[in-house]
Amino acid sequence: MLKTDVNYSPVLEPPQIESLDSFLDRIRRLVIQGFQPLAFFGTNEKLIYALLGKPHELELFCTPFPESLHYPSLTPEFPAFQIFERELYEEYGIVPSNHPWLKSVRHPLGGSIKIEDYSFLSSDSKLIHEVGVGPVHAGVIEPGHFRFLMQGEIVEHLEIQLGYQHRDLINMLISGSLAQKMPLVETIAGDTVIGHGTAYCRLVESLAESSPQANDIRSLLLEMERVAMHLSTLSALAGDVAYIMGQNLFAALRTTVINSTLSICGSRFGKRALCVGGVNYPLNKTLIDTLKAKMHKCAVQIRSTTEAMFACTSLLSRFDDTGKISNADALRFGFSGISAKASGVAVDARADFPIWGYPGFEVQTESTGDVYARANLRYMEIMQSLQMIQELLDQIDPSAPIQAPVNELIPDRIAISIVEGARGRIVHIAKSKDAHSALWYKVIDPSLMNWQALSMAVANEQISDFPLCNKSFDLSYCGSDL
Repeated sequence: MLKTDVNYSPVLEPPQIESLDSFLDRIRRLVIQGFQPLAFFGTNEKLIYALLGKPHELELFCTPFPESLHYPSLTPEFPAFQIFERELYEEYGIVPSNHPWLKSVRHPLGGSIKIEDYSFLSSDSKLIHEVGVGPVHAGVIEPGHFRFLMQGEIVEHLEIQLGYQHRDLINMLISGSLAQKMPLVETIAGDTVIGHGTAYCRLVESLAESSPQANDIRSLLLEMERVAMHLSTLSALAGDVAYIMGQNLFAALRTTVINSTLSICGSRFGKRALCVGGVNYPLNKTLIDTLKAKMHKCAVQIRSTTEAMFACTSLLSRFDDTGKISNADALRFGFSGISAKASGVAVDARADFPIWGYPGFEVQTESTGDVYARANLRYMEIMQSLQMIQELLDQIDPSAPIQAPVNELIPDRIAISIVEGARGRIVHIAKSKDAHSALWYKVIDPSLMNWQALSMAVANEQISDFPLCNKSFDLSYCGSDL
């Protein structure tokens, strides 16, 4: 049974400001002790914040911007900081000295040149040729550019460039009433409405010291979103190797799941389902019974479809040993979600930083770090989530209140909200300015860290396997383009 008295969404007084040397030494000491960087960013206070965590422990501390706007880079020692340091440089011009590659995250050279004029890594060797893919792609794929350095058909290097749809979302979050930003939060990543929405709601509720209602319905929607996204990826993977039966069956099962979300809130992606203080829509007994029957039927069909797919030898020959990420690299670069768990790293916010209790919950992992591991792990997580969904449906009380009043924000407080989305760890952190608005707000979508995994996975692979590797990670473009 879900326990709603567990809440790892801490609200803190602003930490004491440390000297730069003390700040960097503390980071080094904590990482050596097993902490991972969850966020590392600058703010309009001219402070650099570091949020580090390991299971059931968080450390938040800060230092002023260095007067010289330079500091010794952490990336050579701890590669997980590479994307954070690049972002800090891009947004505030603070240079991490000796960073191995200070390439742009969203705006080349901090916006001093157009993204169209960005100079990709190149080679003078006559043995190397370049292949460019995007930023315009077929179908519904969002804009992003992939630049391959090739030796024959083998990928020597992949450079990924995002930033083609920067939305200035963060500035919009801190403009006006923070508690009224749910429609904006739902656009952070359109297929992760519940993941980001839950993180946002818990953050605002923590800043207001309010206790929400209907956590069981929130958790139900979060697990349904996870199931739907994993089914979508399995369908795409099957299609990439011409296993058409699996492509169609997984797509149909995904439709059943997202249509079940539609029956709850009127949106297949969960829009309008959540609100600060609870949820907008109750579940009556008829709907609960219908959902239980549908999810049970889905579980049976998913099991048989997956077993048939993994019995296909031609499919396995494409999945096995393709796009491998080692356990050591997954740890060093701070990956999360499937990108880490498929390489044996048992990192999951539902266990590490639970906003609700999950008695008996075990983090699912695979060990080989290849396309097969990522595909099979999605199946394992689907079945685990479907079991959780059945338990949640058994305990939901249709007569229970679904919303609670929300107080005004407590000024000058920092709240941290961490949620395990389908792609991995979602982090929202903000500081309240007054009773209604935020001074700053930071969002870390798991894709921000995990795009590096795709670049590493395709090295020394044939370029024909790039679509397969890409879909096995199923990363978000817009989640990184904030």
